[in-house]
Amino acid sequence: MAENYSNNPFNNYSGSANLSKPGYMLLLFVVVTFLAITIAKLGVVGIGLSLGVIFAIGYLYYLFTYPILGFYTAIALNFILIGLGRYVKGLPLGFGIDGILILTYLALFINKFKSGIDWTPAKKDITLLVAIWFAYSIFQLANPEARSIAAWISGRGIGFYPFLMIPLTLYFINTQKKLDYFFYVWAFFSILGTLKGIMQMLFGVDYAEQAWLNEGSYKTHVLFGKLRVFSFYSDAGQFGANQGFTGVVFLIYSMSQKKILHKLFFVFVGLLGIYGMVISGTRGALAVPIVGFMAYFVLSKNIKVLTAGIAFLVLVFIFFKYTTIGQGNAQIRRMRTAFDPNDASLQVRLDNQKILKNYLSSRPFGGGIGHGGTKAQRYLPYAFLSNVATDSWYVLIWVEQGIIGLLLHLAILIYVMAKASLIVMFKIKDIYLKYKISALIAGMSGVMVASYGNAVLGQMPTALLFYAGMGIILNSRVFETPNENSTTELRTKVHQKS
Repeated sequence: MAENYSNNPFNNYSGSANLSKPGYMLLLFVVVTFLAITIAKLGVVGIGLSLGVIFAIGYLYYLFTYPILGFYTAIALNFILIGLGRYVKGLPLGFGIDGILILTYLALFINKFKSGIDWTPAKKDITLLVAIWFAYSIFQLANPEARSIAAWISGRGIGFYPFLMIPLTLYFINTQKKLDYFFYVWAFFSILGTLKGIMQMLFGVDYAEQAWLNEGSYKTHVLFGKLRVFSFYSDAGQFGANQGFTGVVFLIYSMSQKKILHKLFFVFVGLLGIYGMVISGTRGALAVPIVGFMAYFVLSKNIKVLTAGIAFLVLVFIFFKYTTIGQGNAQIRRMRTAFDPNDASLQVRLDNQKILKNYLSSRPFGGGIGHGGTKAQRYLPYAFLSNVATDSWYVLIWVEQGIIGLLLHLAILIYVMAKASLIVMFKIKDIYLKYKISALIAGMSGVMVASYGNAVLGQMPTALLFYAGMGIILNSRVFETPNENSTTELRTKVHQKS
């Protein structure tokens, strides 16, 4: 009888009945009093602050109830934090990603406190590799060439973010439904990014963006009187490369959709991404679709597709290299210079690399994380490495972590891409899943090559998308394996195969 009584819904307290309890009444009184005083003292600002507190409380409740919310939040913040920093001054927004990732681990720990966290899904070779990479980053604190702990903190994301992000991806993204949510969050913010870029192109920049340009960014973002569109990203280079990344991933991903409306939506996202890449005026971003689609053609193992794809890319190369079609368009004209081996900008970069080669020849561990490139002038304005532009992501790794760090970094990237490619080509049987994983591999391949020209890979928003992608493409077999969270469709497919 006691068991029946406890399960009887009519014997449970309702939400309104709970309010009659002394503890709830006291909590409600404190909250209402706090809001009343805040609004009375601060007026409109108080209303905004009160709404922010209410939202924060609600968000934290759902985060600790459903920790996966922190993963998707990190992806979202990954897009907007840099742009938000142009409007909100004086707050350490750069630590927002760190905060949400650490908070997600805390929420997961508390949520699973009684049962314990089963880390089996995260016990993969990629987790070990990024742990080694993180340990090497920590070792850089003892680098005899390093001069500033603050500089290391500013560059912490190189090792810290993959170390935190990849295990979360392996743990949380274990069904096709969750994988699709990841793509939808990515798609939403990429659409916003391109729309914001179009607004800048058509109507100009706003007051905060103009202030950012006035601080010195106009030198690289206003060329011959034309604005290089940067949207709410860190700069035009990151905007262009990331939108190219989006274009490759979603155009291929669209083929995994069975419903025509879903397919059209992702084609739209992909095309919008390619358009965003074009209006950014970023030459190096061209490598993303060229290399990305080539990688997909190879992964398809289809001779006809590979032949047609190569023919198309050859036509693209001829268009930019040997014709003057569209030369009146500033974006096309700038991208065309990427195919000129005598381009002045390229020659400057090569000259800088020769200078750095001589300096680093006796420094196998580099100059220290956060110590390379003009960004380091904030901490070490007169240091040698602070006054030589790095431009390339790989040159930045080389400068800050030495030849040892560069080789370790490249080894991890090559291992991940090679293993994932073999899985797609020879192990995945589900054609729709193969499209999804191929889309990520293709886009990531393009980003890796484009990162030679610009420091793309480690900057937001490409960084967390790339790190999450590393976890997904090396864990792709889980999406073919039924588990308690799998969708009905996936269960049916597996049952039919067995």
